[in-house]
Amino acid sequence: MKKLNIAIITGGIVAERGISLKSAKMVYKHLNRRKYKPYLIDFDGENFIEQSSKKKLNKNDFTFIKDKQKIKIDLAFLMLHGSPAEDGRLQGFLDVMGVPYTGCDHFVSSLTFDKQSCKIFLKDFDIPMADSKLVLKGEKLNINAIAKMGFPLFVKPNKNGSSYGVTKVENKKGIQPAVEKAFQFDNEVIIEAFLKGREFSNGVFRKGDKIVVLPITEIISKNDFFDYKAKYENESEEVTPAKLSKKDTTSCQARSKKLYQILGCKGLVRFDYIKMSNTFYFLEANTIPGFSEQSIFPQQAIAAGMTIKELLDAVVEERMG
Repeated sequence: MKKLNIAIITGGIVAERGISLKSAKMVYKHLNRRKYKPYLIDFDGENFIEQSSKKKLNKNDFTFIKDKQKIKIDLAFLMLHGSPAEDGRLQGFLDVMGVPYTGCDHFVSSLTFDKQSCKIFLKDFDIPMADSKLVLKGEKLNINAIAKMGFPLFVKPNKNGSSYGVTKVENKKGIQPAVEKAFQFDNEVIIEAFLKGREFSNGVFRKGDKIVVLPITEIISKNDFFDYKAKYENESEEVTPAKLSKKDTTSCQARSKKLYQILGCKGLVRFDYIKMSNTFYFLEANTIPGFSEQSIFPQQAIAAGMTIKELLDAVVEERMG
């Protein structure tokens, strides 16, 4: 059987570049070599570059020359966090090229990357969420109106991942500098009411026709909240499976499955929550979740008794099977 040529697309020129490179290396390491021939492809903002040969992919047919042979890509495995993959722009390009890819399509990726638009979309589906306001760059801040949401508040880029540019604000004085910080990463800022509770994360994927909901992870940050250092520099404790009652576990996993279906997700998606009392409040969807050695999604797959190779097989077969 001919091996599939899989381009693991990573890199980018965004804040999450370093995380993308780590995630891609994990996928490269664990893809089944009996079935697939993987290539690490670094997107430098303009070109797609195959890392072992340093050859640029032809953007007209998504091929490249290696060892005097023309390599045609059968599948793009998307491991590029942030734009242009998590916001759907890369998926649109690949659709035009006729190149299949893993994960959500361009519309779902764009919707979920825009935190406020995603929340507006979900309002009619009985999904509990924190109150929030959107601030556009150049718009005059109404500090008093924002303060009516109560303190503390979270201020963060509306379209960004990995907790870059996020600030927990304790009073009126902190709003303006927090908004300015967030504007360094995006031209839209979302201000959210604080939800006091425990933080959880839950991964979902498809295996054949079945939606598989993985064990839940509780995130216990050593910092004030689950910021970049907590996520990627071991400044948090992650408990998988989370210590939850059977009722709470069922409730959270049912919500994750519902969100996956409502949003029309494909591939690996991770949903983040804050649990207050007996309710799991939806925070955000991650359509290209972190996949490094330290990342939550691989932890959950292993806790479910899967190997990373089996998980990646399921992701590839969803699109190519």
